[in-house]
Amino acid sequence: MMRKFIVILLSLLPCLAIANNFTIGQPLKPLSIQDKGQLVLTNDTITYRPWDSRSLIGKVRIIQYIAGRSSAKKQNGDMIKAVKAAQLPSTYFQPVTIVNADDELLGSGLFVQGKIEKNQRKYPWAQFVIDNDGKGKALWQLPDASSTIIVTDKQGKVRWEKDGPMTDDEVSQVIQLLRELVKTDVNP
Repeated sequence: MMRKFIVILLSLLPCLAIANNFTIGQPLKPLSIQDKGQLVLTNDTITYRPWDSRSLIGKVRIIQYIAGRSSAKKQNGDMIKAVKAAQLPSTYFQPVTIVNADDELLGSGLFVQGKIEKNQRKYPWAQFVIDNDGKGKALWQLPDASSTIIVTDKQGKVRWEKDGPMTDDEVSQVIQLLRELVKTDVNP
């Protein structure tokens, strides 16, 4: 009986494990978002333009790919606060938030869009992208209702990644990594 239970349990594990497809030291799989896309702030007016992940090359980035839900936003709120507090130079560093509008609560779309536009106005040096179709979630194999953090170097190569909430130690580790990557850019 116990043997059957173990066999059944082991057969279910692949269904339970959701793993992204990022590889440390390799570039992200190219993601192109045409529906909505990157927010562009001009004279307090927001417009949208297509966005492509290949545009990430040239600066150190911390990317948050997040479901359009407040529960997902809370998962890595401490990470985002730590990035703001680190005050990394925008010449070498840029935070990128990609919101999966396909993974939001029914009827909350306009509210989510309004919050993103408010954040673009408040943090004009940051990049905000709306992924209306959830293309990033599918391409990068990300879990539902989650927040994924990815750090890329100036060549666009993944240096760190995690799906879901981060621990305090992981937040500290990422801030240290960002400082090191930016320092390398400042002092080549």
